[in-house]
Amino acid sequence: MAHFAELDENNIVVNVFVVNNSDVVDENNIEQEIIGINFCKNLLGQNKTFIQTSYNHRIRHKYACIGDLYDENYDAFITPPLHPSYVFNEQELNWEPPVPYPDDPNPDNVYFWDEPTLSWKL
Repeated sequence: MAHFAELDENNIVVNVFVVNNSDVVDENNIEQEIIGINFCKNLLGQNKTFIQTSYNHRIRHKYACIGDLYDENYDAFITPPLHPSYVFNEQELNWEPPVPYPDDPNPDNVYFWDEPTLSWKL
């Protein structure tokens, strides 16, 4: 099965569709993204924007989820930050807290990010 994300005008994922493999291959039985995009447009609307995503993370960094941003510069789906203070890691293509998670040897201790103090709380 192939998967296609529908994007809004801001490149935010608003839906993800599963498309049968037979609907995305050319006459040589080779998968072509544009064939899948055209299939989605014919079925769901010519004015909509679709882009392929991979359940196995083979393309575009990660599987697209509703609310993710498709960033054309990275050709990747990026999950929005959990908090406004989070910093974008360009190598990992994700958002991280500005302070690393505490290195605590006690596995029973669980920390949560406290946005007002920009720190981890036990």
